[in-house]
Amino acid sequence: MKFLNRIKPEFWDHRIFSEGPYSSHFNFRRTWYAAVCLTSAVVLAPLIFMAVMDYRATRHEVESEILLRTSRLVSNTRRTLSYFLDERKSALDFIVHDNNFKLNVNPERMEQILENLKKSFGGFTDLGCIDHRGIQEVYAGPYNLTGKDYSDQEWYQQVVKRGEFISDVFRGFRHVPHIVIAVKYYPSKEGSFRVLRATLDTTKFNDLLSHLEIAGHGDALVINHKGVLQTPTLYHGEILESISLPIPDFAPETKVFQWTTEKGIPLVIGYRYITNTPFILMVVKHKEELMKSWENSRRELIGFLLISVAFILFVILWGATYLVNRIFRSDQKLIVSLHQVEYSNKMASIGRLAAGVAHEINNPLAIINEKAGLMKDLFLFKKEYTGNEMLMGLLDSIITSVARCGRITKRLLGFARHMDVSIQSVNLGEVVREVLGFLNKEAEYRSIEISIEVAEGIPQINTDAGKLQQIILNIINNAFAAMENNGHLRISTRMAGDDRVALTISDDGCGISEKDLKRVFEPFFSTKTGKGGTGLGLSITYGLVEQIGGTIEVNSELNRGTTFTITLPLVTEEKEIKNSCAYS
Repeated sequence: MKFLNRIKPEFWDHRIFSEGPYSSHFNFRRTWYAAVCLTSAVVLAPLIFMAVMDYRATRHEVESEILLRTSRLVSNTRRTLSYFLDERKSALDFIVHDNNFKLNVNPERMEQILENLKKSFGGFTDLGCIDHRGIQEVYAGPYNLTGKDYSDQEWYQQVVKRGEFISDVFRGFRHVPHIVIAVKYYPSKEGSFRVLRATLDTTKFNDLLSHLEIAGHGDALVINHKGVLQTPTLYHGEILESISLPIPDFAPETKVFQWTTEKGIPLVIGYRYITNTPFILMVVKHKEELMKSWENSRRELIGFLLISVAFILFVILWGATYLVNRIFRSDQKLIVSLHQVEYSNKMASIGRLAAGVAHEINNPLAIINEKAGLMKDLFLFKKEYTGNEMLMGLLDSIITSVARCGRITKRLLGFARHMDVSIQSVNLGEVVREVLGFLNKEAEYRSIEISIEVAEGIPQINTDAGKLQQIILNIINNAFAAMENNGHLRISTRMAGDDRVALTISDDGCGISEKDLKRVFEPFFSTKTGKGGTGLGLSITYGLVEQIGGTIEVNSELNRGTTFTITLPLVTEEKEIKNSCAYS
């Protein structure tokens, strides 16, 4: 208590004895509360809002990156598995189309082919030729399967129907997990069909998944369309067991989704159907493990936020206490006089003063400018003043400041009123780079490559920089809209004669058809039907180019790209023109 009493501000226990309209001014405790709350709201609200937005944005980016990496891993692994199976199926196709094989199928020949397949590809266990009845006529391999009847086997029925077939993993007669690749062929044009059947050992098939680098409790597995495991897994069951995870719906491309187990464990699951096979590749990752790095960053962010908030609150409390104490001490000295002032008279005086200032705010600027200009003209006639650099500098500073105020007012009103062209000397290359500064983030996000080529020896041009920026911005925005991701935008400048300079902007987008090319500068004509185009962007751009004394041309070819060429004079004559808003 003694410590609290020691740090307690002077105004805290102050009692209000005054009455009337000014009584609230002497409630210093309430003033302190208001100052603390208002300052805290103004300072902390944006900080907390930005922290929350940054938190959400960062988390979203991390999650998106996780999904993207999972998708890439699934796609790459799918290609490996597809290549493994397609390579061996293609080998069987090559064998059955060999005339020597069609005419000479015997056990010795079959053993020789099997050995060659093992040496060349690996993974083959046995090889057999089956007749149209489903009876295995010729067999090469470690099992006694000659004469086996496969007519009731699903894989045999499928290969008879389709011509070729890759089975899922099953045990069959040998009671060992294996994959069957079978190809149907005709030994002769008039004879009955035969089926060349090969068995793949699942070991090498499984090795393709076991070598994947999946951290933590992640897992890679293959299931069939019924959800039966085709490969052994680390955490989701043994081979030929039903998987506990959901069977994903068919999709022609790689998909990634999030799923929560019955135990409440969030998972990130990526999958891809392997074409022309009964297999579905799945990569399963624990989301919590993937988000560990983010969790560490989150704790650091929260810790930094809490420390920042605590420091800001301390400064606010100290500042509010200090200021209110100063006000309290000052008001104690003026309390008698404040009670003698009538509220109505004070408000009336303030109102009249505000009205007068508001009415006459522009008059002093005009008078200052006029008088300063007159003084400068008078001083220029007298030699004793013309040599006074300090005096002339002060007059120039006054005139420049007044002119700056006028330009600021004119600029602010420029979007609603007609304006004259403001001619100034500009570097064309620098203007281009300034405009691109607004678009670099979009270009980076869409992987659009931008190349700039500025020819040597191009002088400064006298033109309206604002309108030139609007022209370049409109054309580049149209180019971005026409291009797909990973596009290429080329910008170049060159001299076009002795007194003109050319700016070329080219893209490799969708292009414009020949019939539409003649109308691109017409108002309300747009090739962006259904995509938000108003049909005014290029029309306004055309008008802006004319306003600064230039010309614009366009060349385009469907699916090849579009090129805009803007030719500008080195010097633009100052003239009154109609202003247009360069919005597309």
